[in-house]
Amino acid sequence: MNLHVLKGEMMKRLLLLFGVLLPFYLKAAGLGSPWVVYYGSEANSEVFQPYSLVVLDSDSYPTLEPLKESGKTLLGYLSLGSISNDRSWYPKAKEAGVIIKEDKNFPKSYTVDVRNPRWTKQVIEQVIPQILHKGFDGLFIDTLDNPLELERENPRQYGGMKGGAAKLIQTIRLHYPQIPIMMNRAYEILPEVAGDINFELSESDITTYNFKNKTYSWEPKEKLDKVLAAFARVKKANADLRFFALNFWDPKEPEQIKKIYQRSRDSGLDPYVGTIDLNKVVPEPR
Repeated sequence: MNLHVLKGEMMKRLLLLFGVLLPFYLKAAGLGSPWVVYYGSEANSEVFQPYSLVVLDSDSYPTLEPLKESGKTLLGYLSLGSISNDRSWYPKAKEAGVIIKEDKNFPKSYTVDVRNPRWTKQVIEQVIPQILHKGFDGLFIDTLDNPLELERENPRQYGGMKGGAAKLIQTIRLHYPQIPIMMNRAYEILPEVAGDINFELSESDITTYNFKNKTYSWEPKEKLDKVLAAFARVKKANADLRFFALNFWDPKEPEQIKKIYQRSRDSGLDPYVGTIDLNKVVPEPR
């Protein structure tokens, strides 16, 4: 074996060892467990070595077998409060009459009436089984803020969205008692569902992205403080509930990313910092 090949093999082994040991190091240091969100399909399994929890898109994703073999917990993306028209379950949802209107921020994505039992039936009997059959261990639940916002804006027309969203989460847990579930935001229903989920995610409460200007920026400290107060209240209802943070920044500015990680951990949150489109795995700067 020549020197160039030998160096390459040594580097691969070091990366593998780093990936295996990092979760234990972080846990021992009180820094939680490393996790990642990736909505692409091209990344090879080696880039996921440092992470114990992996959130992937449930339609477009890397090969799952190597990740499962290395002990990762894999959560498949499930948009409960809105549906993009390119999702396989969109036509049936439209036919069932659960689609309300197009999302003003995301064209070709449509808010769902979470009060409608036909949506609950489709989620329980069709959507979730499809995701789990692909090899995912559990669910990453997103976009429940959309119907909640409709109720805030027009309570007369959309009253009951909050109750419908909470009941939907509770029904999922009733039918799938063993799977891990992470819920993104939807803070309004958190007190009702804290006992039905395993992980609650704070997204964009430390930093955010301006789509118009295409710039990353810091959010006011008060925004996260309000979320943390809500987390502290529900922690009493479910002592095992873990809290995560997803924020966004330019990978070319590692010092800023370090600050985001530090602030997240200081707040008791397990952090990941990625690009806004989440189409690449961004390692934590060391």
